[in-house]
Amino acid sequence: MRKFDTKVQYLKYKVLREVARQAWNDTLLENVLEIPKTIVPGKTSTMRCCVYKERAILAERVKIAMGGDKENSNIIEVIDIACDECPAAGYEVTDSCRGCLAHRCEDVCKRGAISFDHNHVAHIDKTKCVECGQCANVCPYSAIVNRKRPCQVACKVKAISINTDNAASIDNGKCIQCGACVYQCPFGAITDKSYILNVVDLIKKSNGNQKYKVYAMVAPSVSSQFTYAKLGQVITGLKELGFYTVIEAALGADMVAVAESRELAEKGFLTSSCCPAFVAYIKSAFPGLVEHISHNPSPMAALAKYVKGIDPGAKVVFIGPCTAKKAEAQLESVKPYVDAVLTFEELQALFDSRDIDITALEEGVLDNASYFGRIFARSGGLSDAVAQGLKEQNLEFDLKAVPCNGIEACRMALLKKSKNVLDGNFIEGMACIGGCIGGAGCLTHGEKNKAEVDKYGREAFEKTISDAVSVLK
Repeated sequence: MRKFDTKVQYLKYKVLREVARQAWNDTLLENVLEIPKTIVPGKTSTMRCCVYKERAILAERVKIAMGGDKENSNIIEVIDIACDECPAAGYEVTDSCRGCLAHRCEDVCKRGAISFDHNHVAHIDKTKCVECGQCANVCPYSAIVNRKRPCQVACKVKAISINTDNAASIDNGKCIQCGACVYQCPFGAITDKSYILNVVDLIKKSNGNQKYKVYAMVAPSVSSQFTYAKLGQVITGLKELGFYTVIEAALGADMVAVAESRELAEKGFLTSSCCPAFVAYIKSAFPGLVEHISHNPSPMAALAKYVKGIDPGAKVVFIGPCTAKKAEAQLESVKPYVDAVLTFEELQALFDSRDIDITALEEGVLDNASYFGRIFARSGGLSDAVAQGLKEQNLEFDLKAVPCNGIEACRMALLKKSKNVLDGNFIEGMACIGGCIGGAGCLTHGEKNKAEVDKYGREAFEKTISDAVSVLK
């Protein structure tokens, strides 16, 4: 039974599981220092130079599993001690350098950063190099290469640099908290803060003296996760954990599709507001386009607000694939409605912290939303839902949607709009490749996830958006 794509995810899961297990038993504070030893027992380590360093890194992972650095507003954190295995980033001369006579690399360098040894082999002075890449472009042997760390390659908004200690450093002003670097770091040195303890606390208190209901709001991308079990068993598993009931975030997507299609018809141009990483990117990189961001909340916020409207004492926990949702939940406009956010990775850890084998459970039912609400989980789904919203409300509007699959596609669409050359009137922005099904908090990533989401959508009991939202009136 394989639950994760990588061993890094598995290691992260083990830390989360042990932290949660101790929290359920009210023994976390007394046993917190022992958790690294339970994960890496004995005196050998296959992951680091020695077992002691591995345990030191695990101690940092435990801190992040317990909420991380409270002084750092970013959901994404770097474990400096774990970030020392990657080579120095930047342009380097490889052994393919033939010591040619042309010295084109030297001629093109305006900073005088290229020199040669007695064998005419080129060398780059890092104190002078500005990483322009001109030397690499002119080398006839392609002997100069740009070595970028996986986190820098993954970060398409250029929020990651390398500090003086040779560790990754995140520019919080640029970071959109999408988690791409978290998933791509091969050493797990970059990770997202967890609020799993908050969820354990909410559930425990709901069953104790503080009587309130804890709602689990599940993102539609759940249909592509937990592939070793049936979706209905996941729903039952959530109730076994102590959640009062399980609702579909896709119903919130139906609500947004209705409102967003109406807003689009009124204004003539919009960028979507469902993906918090995309919204953050517009605000940081294209502030001139902020006025075009849809004024509608995300499906998570919209449905959570509705739940608290009918049950003021309710606690709402969103469960999905997105690290940026953790940041969205801290916004002043969202905080009153969403009490905590879990990723699918964290949900798996919660199940196992209570020894819940979901494959042995009966199947529950999840039937709140329409097909169109459910396909929000994949790229293009929001555009399809907006088109359906226009149709069902009889709104005369010639929709020219621009679905953006990943933040690079978002950048191109926004750049064109900023220059008034975009052939479209609705930008659907999804920061992750594939949409939400490619989120950093997924258990699995892959093309097959899109097919699972579409299949899940077709199984919807409510066949139109209007049918789904009619229960809210």
